[in-house]
Amino acid sequence: MTHQSPNVGESRLERGKRALAEIDGEAGHNVVAALAGIAPDFANNLFEFPFGDIYSRPGLDLRAREIATIAALTAMGTATPQLKVHIEAGLNVGVRKEEVIEIIMQMAVYAGFPAALNGLFAAKEVFATRFPVQQGQSA
Repeated sequence: MTHQSPNVGESRLERGKRALAEIDGEAGHNVVAALAGIAPDFANNLFEFPFGDIYSRPGLDLRAREIATIAALTAMGTATPQLKVHIEAGLNVGVRKEEVIEIIMQMAVYAGFPAALNGLFAAKEVFATRFPVQQGQSA
């Protein structure tokens, strides 16, 4: 998936909504929808800053941005829901399952085994939902 440059005249909000749809798909929109009843302005901030400003910059492609995000969220060790969304996003923009596992395992060196274990279990949940094992097949 290639990075798209901003459209002329496109607002930060419009650019952010477009980027979120491309990167996170349904998972990202679920997060925003969950905020609608409690903090709709915060939802707009999510569209505008991370997606409209940062993810839309030309310096890195979306795949590289998601690799960095998966690593950072794993290292935090406290952001499992967000890590799951970004594992999905990574898969959406071309990061392979095996690469997700390696990224998370690499974080054991810098963030410790507990953070890497939490990340691996988050990835396992995402993979189970995204790639369900067919009846009669082994995992």
